[in-house]
Amino acid sequence: MKKSVLAMAVALTIMVSCKKEEAKEEVVIPTVQDEMPVEEVAVKECYSAIIKNDTISLSITVKDSSLEQGELHYHFFEKDKNHGTLAGTFKGDTLFADYTFMSEGKESVREVVFLKKGNIFIEGYGDVEEKDNKTVFKDKKKLFFDSKIVLSKTDCK
Repeated sequence: MKKSVLAMAVALTIMVSCKKEEAKEEVVIPTVQDEMPVEEVAVKECYSAIIKNDTISLSITVKDSSLEQGELHYHFFEKDKNHGTLAGTFKGDTLFADYTFMSEGKESVREVVFLKKGNIFIEGYGDVEEKDNKTVFKDKKKLFFDSKIVLSKTDCK
C-alpha cells in the first residue's frame, strides 16, 4: 500500500508540474508601433472654362488642404489678357485668394473666390471696394455663386 500511495504521489506530482509548465506558457501580445504621420503629397489640379469667345484657366497645387501655389488666366475676347498668380487659403470647400496679375502693363491685386463642388470650381462675385491698393469684397457673407463662370477639371499641360 505504501508503494501504491508513493506511486500515486509521484504521478500526481508529475501531473501538477506538467500543468504548471503549461500555465507558464507566455502569451505574446503584439505591440502597435507608433504610426508615422503620413505626409500629404502636393497635388496639381487644372480647371478651365470656355464661355463663348472667352477662356479662363486655373491651375492650383494643393497640399494638406491648403493652396501652395496657383495661376489664373483670363482670356477675354478683344480685351487684354490677365495672367497672374494666386495666394490664398481654403475655408471648407471655398478658395479665397489674392490674384496678382498684369493687365494693360500694370500690376494689380484683386481678391477672388471659388467654390469647389466635385470636379468643378464656380467663381464667386459680389460688391467690391479698393483697400490698400487692392480690390476686395465688401462683405464675404454676400457672395454669389450662381454658375455664371464654371471651371471644369482638365488635364494639366
